[in-house]
Amino acid sequence: MTQALLWTFGGTGFTCLMTAAGAAMVFLFRERSSPTLHRAMLGFTAGVMIAASMWSLLIPAIEKAESMGMRPWLPAAGGSMIGIAFLLAMDYLLPHLSPESFRCAGGHGTPRRTALLVLAVTLHNIPEGMAVGISFALAAQNGDPSLLPAATALALGIGIQNFPEGAAISLPLRQEGMSRTRSFLLGAASGVVEPIFAVLTVLIAGSVQPLMPWLLSFAAGAMLYVVVEELIPEAQLSEGGHTGTLGVMTGFLIMMILDVALG
Repeated sequence: MTQALLWTFGGTGFTCLMTAAGAAMVFLFRERSSPTLHRAMLGFTAGVMIAASMWSLLIPAIEKAESMGMRPWLPAAGGSMIGIAFLLAMDYLLPHLSPESFRCAGGHGTPRRTALLVLAVTLHNIPEGMAVGISFALAAQNGDPSLLPAATALALGIGIQNFPEGAAISLPLRQEGMSRTRSFLLGAASGVVEPIFAVLTVLIAGSVQPLMPWLLSFAAGAMLYVVVEELIPEAQLSEGGHTGTLGVMTGFLIMMILDVALG
């Protein structure tokens, strides 16, 4: 157990740092934002989240359900519906519950979209952390020499794909008027859940595995809700031009390549 925890801390520590590194991209951008860059960043965020929901969440959920003898469509559809319902509830409650720390003074955005964006990406990181925890737990328990490199490769792949996800939070927040420091902290904080839930998964590995297809699909549904409800409509609020559309395509292609190449 101790060995599995140490491996898990190392693997998810790397994934968390990569999220923070992506969020740190906010310090490289200029002080004043333009509407064009704002739309491009929102579109890029939407593209990253669409690709992540497909290749990082729904496809693994279907494959894992098949390997466990489930009907593969059931957790994929059911978990997605629960994730959408959860975000619908948050969408209703957040205008009343959002703290002042979510407000973007003088910016384009709303507290609701800011909170939903951070929440959706954070929810996406929870099952990824759990997947890393399960991989290292299996490697430590079974003694199979091939399992540790596989778990390490999984952590490496998730860590590298976390870089654009960290940027996908911090950059739009900065473009909406939030300070660089606060944008960075919110982007970096979304990755902190990975080591937390990875360690919890190692401690209760046996009882968590049957829920993984549902958890993966839940996160996918939540992310798709934010994309359709908030990001794409806002990215397209322009008079002419295709900046938002190009941002979506760019984010989607980058995230798809990372997910497939490192999956």
